[in-house]
Amino acid sequence: MSLAFPLAVSALLFSIGVFGVLARRNAVLLLVSVELMLNAANINLVAFDAWWADALHAGQVLTLFVITIAAAEIGIGLAIVLLVFRARGSSDLDDLGVLDERSDVPDPIEADVEAPAASEPHEVGA
Repeated sequence: MSLAFPLAVSALLFSIGVFGVLARRNAVLLLVSVELMLNAANINLVAFDAWWADALHAGQVLTLFVITIAAAEIGIGLAIVLLVFRARGSSDLDDLGVLDERSDVPDPIEADVEAPAASEPHEVGA
């Protein structure tokens, strides 16, 4: 078996995954792109395992570990995306820059409100 075809398919999948990670702003599509990159690594592991034909089949065993980790990653990742979507109403990655959930709290950097001086009396109920 020649390594050219599996390596070409793996490189194509990995490059599509990298493009998806760099270009996408949706968290679900980012997770799908990461899964594409992990599957490209799995193709490489199985292809080199078949090429070297070792008795332990280390590439296939390592592929099973990668599949297990990928399943855990997608489960936890989707749970986090679901919680963020419920809290904010969007799964856009650009909106996750601000970690504060409350929208009624003004940003102290952007606010032009001066704090009252300590020597001035504070009126209550006015």
